[in-house]
Amino acid sequence: MNAPALQLARLKEGQPWPRGATWDGKGVNFALFSANATKVELCLFDNDREVERIELPEYRDETWHGYVSDIGPGQVYGYRVQGPYAPEEGQRFNPHKLVLDPYARAHIGELKWDPAVFGYRVGDPQADLSFDERDSAPFVPKCVVVDPNFDWWREARWHAVPWDRTIVYETHVRGYTKLHPKVPEHERGTFCGLAHPEVVEYIRSLGVTTVELLPVHTFINDSFLLERGLTNYWGYNSIGFFAPDPRYAANPAKTLQEFKEMVARFHDAGLEVVIDVVYNHTAEGNQLGPTLSFKGIDNSSYYRLMPEKRYYINDTGTGNTLNLSHPVVIQMVCDSLRYWAQEMRADGFRFDLGTILAREPGGFDTHNGFMKAVMQDPVLAKVKLIAEPWDCGPGGYQVGGFPPGWAEWNDKFRDTVRDYWRGEARPKDLAPRLCGSPDVFNRRGRQPWASVNFITAHDGFTLNDLVSYNERHNEANGEDNRDGHEHNRSWNHGAEGADVDEPVRALRKRQMKNLLATLLLSQGTPMLLAGDEFARTQRGNNNAYCQDNEISWVGWNHDDRAHRLIDFVRKLTGLRHRYPILRHSRWLTGEYNEALEVRDVTWINANGEEMRQEHWDDANVRCFGMLLDGRAQETGIPRRGELATLLIIFNPWQDVVKFKLPAANGSGGWTLRADTNFPDSTEEPQFPVGHVYEVTARSLLLFQLT
Repeated sequence: MNAPALQLARLKEGQPWPRGATWDGKGVNFALFSANATKVELCLFDNDREVERIELPEYRDETWHGYVSDIGPGQVYGYRVQGPYAPEEGQRFNPHKLVLDPYARAHIGELKWDPAVFGYRVGDPQADLSFDERDSAPFVPKCVVVDPNFDWWREARWHAVPWDRTIVYETHVRGYTKLHPKVPEHERGTFCGLAHPEVVEYIRSLGVTTVELLPVHTFINDSFLLERGLTNYWGYNSIGFFAPDPRYAANPAKTLQEFKEMVARFHDAGLEVVIDVVYNHTAEGNQLGPTLSFKGIDNSSYYRLMPEKRYYINDTGTGNTLNLSHPVVIQMVCDSLRYWAQEMRADGFRFDLGTILAREPGGFDTHNGFMKAVMQDPVLAKVKLIAEPWDCGPGGYQVGGFPPGWAEWNDKFRDTVRDYWRGEARPKDLAPRLCGSPDVFNRRGRQPWASVNFITAHDGFTLNDLVSYNERHNEANGEDNRDGHEHNRSWNHGAEGADVDEPVRALRKRQMKNLLATLLLSQGTPMLLAGDEFARTQRGNNNAYCQDNEISWVGWNHDDRAHRLIDFVRKLTGLRHRYPILRHSRWLTGEYNEALEVRDVTWINANGEEMRQEHWDDANVRCFGMLLDGRAQETGIPRRGELATLLIIFNPWQDVVKFKLPAANGSGGWTLRADTNFPDSTEEPQFPVGHVYEVTARSLLLFQLT
């Protein structure tokens, strides 16, 4: 290591801001928050070898900082932080453990599960109360100084997609292209792979507008998974909130640039990029977890601790919970969000276990510090914010509880639609879900787009498996098939698994079309799981979080049946984009507007009559229609909207239902735009008002008034 005199010649006081490692062309400013540390040492590396250790010279406003000249992009670094090791008091400083900079823009290397990565002596009778003096540096990932420059010259033309036009497509960076035959092999499973022209054009052709990526922040593979030969495939185990994971780069040294290039290529195609973010916990686990970053920098500030401060509050089920009551932690999360929105050009965020972000010691509170910070932030106010509105903590289920400006995953839509098409829910249960769930979201000026509707997501069955399996089949996960949801609201239609006769296969295909059509023709923001458009299967695994293999990867060897399903999805998205009444910004009420002589939605029974209360209450009534008048008022200004009037007929019954096409708008007939029983038909036959149409068992139809 260099002599102290040489260090002093290169070292200046620097600034406490911005946090992290900031290169200015001549050197790097390092700034690290720690309210309780007594000393911070910057460690510089040449590959894996520590070559220099520099004590940060200044401490101001609870931030340690210093400026080192003659270093720049590509410099590998980490920190050793000194302070009290007093677990009973919530302090776990251990300078023998190299820790990651929470604000690092890039990481290199992977965690090796050696006993040295723990702050205590593994196997000691007192466990985490003991103190380990082994050096963890050879076994932990490290930080990299970056050059943030990137040519965003085309971005001046980029305009975000309005919420009411948004169709989300959820996918995984690695799994989506790992098997793609048009992507060069060394780019498969990477940001480069996703940016491949064939991939971008395919996604654009589906009619979706917004690609939602499972976590891309640097994450850790759990030791218990590695011991089973598995991995943390989904990535919900973050350790760096500013750094894209280098495992998703074709060239790890250019991870930052590859991510930005991917975003730019999606924007060129008119597609948004939303990333799934995990600000509820970190990969350091509980008191028996490793010391990788926050735990060794300022444990009592970064984490929520029990009254007995040795232990962690575990509202996440992962061992720890980030302390979003601490102003510096709030600042870090908001800095991370702004960084990804401004520097990385992400168009929005989906917040994993979002309820935790608004939980205070007294319970869920949308007026807490974090929510206030986000709501007043001029940058974050312009991006899409999507909450997963539940966690396993007290009062953890908060669907509909988030403030204006937020959208939320709506599991009520998922569950009701699944139940309806398997015969377990009635029209009165489905109707509010078709209208954007106003019973949940119609408050405080929120609009129907606040309901992110989905049938399937990464967590659970794929669409194909939802109609092919009654039970989960997670044997490959190594937990004796005990993990994953037990109650899936699925139906195998008479036989478990893929090996079935043609009549069952045909019925399953029709049910998939019914589910897709219900999703894409409902009010709210639809979210489609990647691969559902061609019936991707996970072989009945409904918890494939640890399967980095063909169970989870998207397959691209499509037969004619798969291509026909893709075409049907394109047809549905085209209809949604074509008819504004399918994505209304105002809530459908069914009330008569005397000024316009219009009722936005009317519910129709099989006799072509308006549904009355006795029809809603009749358990034998399963088939019904939703009449949407395209003249309905679209905004607060009382004027007519588009003229397209639509009739959607739902029949989950096991037999044909004769449905009388109702009169609407005084005249005209009906043109059949879609029928899940004839999804491939290019004909659009016309029928007069009063025609009795034989609606096939378990099918959905869309008519337009002409």
